[in-house]
Amino acid sequence: MGKNDFLTPKAIANRIKAKGLQKLRWYCQMCQKQCRDENGFKCHCMSESHQRQMSIFGDNPDRFVDGYTNEFERSFLEHMKRSHRFSRIAATVVYNEYINDRHHIHMNSTQWATLTEFVKHLGKTGKCKVEETPKGWFITYIDRDSETLFKEREKANRAKKDLVEEEKQEREIKKQIERVIQSMPNAENVDGQGGEEVSRELKVESGVKIGFALGGVKKERGGESSKVVFEEVEDERKSKKAKTVGGSGGAGSGALEELMREEERKKERVNRKDYWVCEGIIVKVMSKALAEKGYYKQKGVVKKVIDKYVGEIEMLESKHVLRVDQQELETVIPQIGCLVKIVNGAYRGSNAKLLAVDTDKFCAKVQIEKGVYDGRVLKAVDYEDICKLA
Repeated sequence: MGKNDFLTPKAIANRIKAKGLQKLRWYCQMCQKQCRDENGFKCHCMSESHQRQMSIFGDNPDRFVDGYTNEFERSFLEHMKRSHRFSRIAATVVYNEYINDRHHIHMNSTQWATLTEFVKHLGKTGKCKVEETPKGWFITYIDRDSETLFKEREKANRAKKDLVEEEKQEREIKKQIERVIQSMPNAENVDGQGGEEVSRELKVESGVKIGFALGGVKKERGGESSKVVFEEVEDERKSKKAKTVGGSGGAGSGALEELMREEERKKERVNRKDYWVCEGIIVKVMSKALAEKGYYKQKGVVKKVIDKYVGEIEMLESKHVLRVDQQELETVIPQIGCLVKIVNGAYRGSNAKLLAVDTDKFCAKVQIEKGVYDGRVLKAVDYEDICKLA
C-alpha cells in the first residue's frame, strides 16, 4: 500500500477533518477550495492554479463579483422561502442555516462585507421586511411568487363580490322598509275615519240604565251595575282600529320583520365558520405547554394567519413570535368604549365599539363603526365572537 493511498490512516484522518465546516476566511471562492488552517490557505494562494484563476479574475473583476453577488442573494432567498416563508426570524439564524452547506457562495466574494449590509439591501429592495431590535436584525420573507399573488387576487375578488352582494341585499331591505312606511299613513287615515263613524253612533239596549262616571268613580245601586256606555263605545272603536291596522299595516310590518330575521339567519349561516383568527387582534395564549417558557395567559398581537387555524403571535411584553393554534388561544374583551373586531358570525370582519358587557350571559352589546352596517347596534354578541383590536 502506497504512502498516500485512499485507505491509509493519514488519508482517512484528512477526510474526517475535511468533512465538517471550516473557517470561512480560509475558503477560496475562485478555486472553490476550503483550507483547514492559515498555513494551508497561504500555500494555496502561492500555488500555480490559484495564480491562474486570479489572473482571469483580474481581467474583469466586476463580472465575477456581480455574478457571486446575484448567486448569493438568490440562494439565500431560496432558503428563506423554503424554511421560513411565513416567519419573522433573526437574520443570524437564517445565515447560520445557509452556511451549513459546504458548497454555498461565501459572502466574502460578494459586494457585501457584513451581514448587516446585506440585510439592509434586502429591506431597500423590498425582498424582505427588515426590523432592527435590541436583539439584532429580524427579517420576514415577502412572498412575491406568481401563484401566491394569484391566490391573493382571487381572495380579494371573492371578498369584493361578497361585499357587493351584501350591499344589494341592504338596498333591497331599505326599499321594502320605505314602501311599508309609505303605505302605513293611508291605513291610519282609513282607521281614523272608520273610528269617527263608530263613535257617532250610540246604540242603547232596551232596559239598560245609562250612567256617567265622574272623576273615575263608579257607583253601584241595589246590586245592579250601571253600564258606562261611552267607555264601551271607546273600547269598541279601539278594538276595531287595532283589527284594521293588524289587517293592513300590521301584516306588512310583520312580513318585513320576518324578512329581516330570515336575512340575519342567512348571514349567520354564511359567515359562521369554524376558524376565527385574523390579523390585527389581541389574543391570550392559553396553552399550558408554553407555561414553562412564561407564555401562559400572556397577551399578544396576531401578525399573520397561517392555513386559517394557526396564528403567528407577537407577544406584547417579550416581543417574541410564536405560532399557536386557535384552540389554544382566547379572545380578549377590552374596556367599555374601546374598539373590537367581530371575528365570527353574521357581521364577521366588521369593526365595532363596545357599549356594554353582560357577565351573566357572557355576551356584549356593540355598535358597528364602519362599513355597510355603520351605526347598527348588536345587543347580544358572544364573547367568543368579538376580540380587542390592536
